[in-house]
Amino acid sequence: MAKVLVVDDEANIVELVRHYLRNEGYEVLTAADGRAALDRVRQDQPDLMVLDIMLPGLDGWEVCKQVRQVSRLPIIMLTARGDDVDKIVGLELGADDYMAKPFNPRELVARVKAVLRRADGVKSPTTVVSLGDLRVDTARREALVKGQPITLRAKEFDLLAYLVQNPGLVLSREQLLNAVWGYDFYGDTRTVDVHVAHLRDKLAASAVTIETVWGVGYKLVAP
Repeated sequence: MAKVLVVDDEANIVELVRHYLRNEGYEVLTAADGRAALDRVRQDQPDLMVLDIMLPGLDGWEVCKQVRQVSRLPIIMLTARGDDVDKIVGLELGADDYMAKPFNPRELVARVKAVLRRADGVKSPTTVVSLGDLRVDTARREALVKGQPITLRAKEFDLLAYLVQNPGLVLSREQLLNAVWGYDFYGDTRTVDVHVAHLRDKLAASAVTIETVWGVGYKLVAP
């Protein structure tokens, strides 16, 4: 039975989500503020966290940031606003999905299932791929440029790993979204653009580049 931690200071939302998740067979843990959420993560080791952004004390962004420093726990973020800025910030911090309030609880359950499937289905090949001065070890989840490690968030690494496994191929944004985030991801192609932009910054010292193919997508080019 998967454990889902629901973090929200609105009791009615917590009860609604708890009801629907329990009906699907999940064990539901709850927390009403950011510090309690971090304690729950440490003590109970949930399989997924549904995390509201607007929390008393530590907000959801800070909770997500601290969790990502030590764990790849799948996170679905909630916000009372539907701003793209909130969504982009959440994804940049390492969230796996995002929903704006008010939301359909059935859709939330569907997203929980989808994110858990992707987390369960992630395999770590033992191969090491080297392209020019870039080395990517998918088993150790390490990336090095000229022998020096670069720090990547979870989805940034997954995106880079997929690109290095398909060097020189033009990959559409839809292909990348499906391969890295999964066919059930309820997002848009701007998510790919944001992560590519961050990867380019982190690969600045490398001769390996990610080129834009206008109107199509991206390709990884090595000397």
